[in-house]
Amino acid sequence: MSASFDNVFNGKYPAKSYAKRVVEYIRTGIPAATGIIYLEGQYEQFYEDVDELIFFRQRRAFTYLTGIADRAGCHLIYDIASDTMTVFVPQEDVEQILWSGKSPSSEQVLKQYDVDHVLPDTELGSALAEIGRQQRGTHAAVFAIAGRFRQKFHDFENRNFDILGEAIEECRIVKDDFEIALIKKANEISCAAHRAVLKQVKNFKNEAEIDSLFTAECMRRGTKKQAYPSIVASGINAASMHYESNNQDLIIDNKAKDLVLVDAGCEWDCYGSDITRTFPLSGRFSKNSRRIYDIVLQMQLSCIAALKEGVEWEQIHTLAHTVAIDGLLSIGILRGNPKKIFAARTSTAFMPYGVSHFLGMDTHDVGGKPVKDETDLLFKYLRVRRSLPAGSVVTVEPGPHFSPHVIRPYLESPQHNEFINEAILDECWAVGGI
Repeated sequence: MSASFDNVFNGKYPAKSYAKRVVEYIRTGIPAATGIIYLEGQYEQFYEDVDELIFFRQRRAFTYLTGIADRAGCHLIYDIASDTMTVFVPQEDVEQILWSGKSPSSEQVLKQYDVDHVLPDTELGSALAEIGRQQRGTHAAVFAIAGRFRQKFHDFENRNFDILGEAIEECRIVKDDFEIALIKKANEISCAAHRAVLKQVKNFKNEAEIDSLFTAECMRRGTKKQAYPSIVASGINAASMHYESNNQDLIIDNKAKDLVLVDAGCEWDCYGSDITRTFPLSGRFSKNSRRIYDIVLQMQLSCIAALKEGVEWEQIHTLAHTVAIDGLLSIGILRGNPKKIFAARTSTAFMPYGVSHFLGMDTHDVGGKPVKDETDLLFKYLRVRRSLPAGSVVTVEPGPHFSPHVIRPYLESPQHNEFINEAILDECWAVGGI
């Protein structure tokens, strides 16, 4: 599989093709839009009271339109009419080189990214002033994202700080071949790390050992960054959606816990992976964990089979709950009429979260249009509330979780408790979640 990546990565990061895509979107709302797109990269920041840098994370909008992920304090001007991209980079000084080493030269930036000019940031102010003067008396504007720039744009008559953020988010949803290759590369590395964990897990005594092995396997394959903090949750710890302590013992009183859930994925050049696997620490499933595992597998396979261009994501999420209800009925945790159980939203006791999210530069990638203040329990935490366009990348990660803090209120509610068999549920708390 890696050979297919090489063919894609041999070329430059296609920044200008993404810029053109963004302009096309802007023109759906402003047909004659012209002028410049202006973006500022993230700046270095320090922890309070010390001279230690906070871990640098580039602004994703800036990376999307430049490809530059690891360099702080950069700026972008993209001239729409001439299709010209200029990146302004901080000037290096002797002290910076002393502590951090040399940054890539202008020639190296030009070779790696699809930009036309690389200039020192000391020329940024005069460049913007000149562009602003040239645009006077025209309908040309400066497009920037509100709250994400330090410039004042005094020389510009026309300023639009509303549409650019939306345009970039919408364009990021549909991936091209270059982006797909980056995600596949991240997936390839993460899969290898997951397999390494499976081979070694019987030798481990603590969740931290799994966490460290996964990270080490990713690093030795060329990536230092994880797409999100790894979740290594054994036993009932897996009942929490985003458990990140990863420090509990796997063996209690000389007996291995039933299951361990590993939700982990690395990042490759700013594009991430998101893989969750659950397996028995002893090498064999218990009766209850096997039943729950099979339900989750059927949920996932059913949802994947239903994926197609144009499908409304609420339909996929609803399908996951329908399959979950049937499965939990089959093993006796739920009881009663499946349609009434669904209408009551009782299945949200076991799966309160959304079945998935977009994936790309961010693990929970932009563009999902979640509904703020949603009151329907079924969709309260669903991060994608739209139809899926061709070329989008989504995760499919359903599964019941057995969290006492979530489920107990349902057991005490007349609306729900008639549908839950508490005696059989009590046998499954130790499963945690899958």
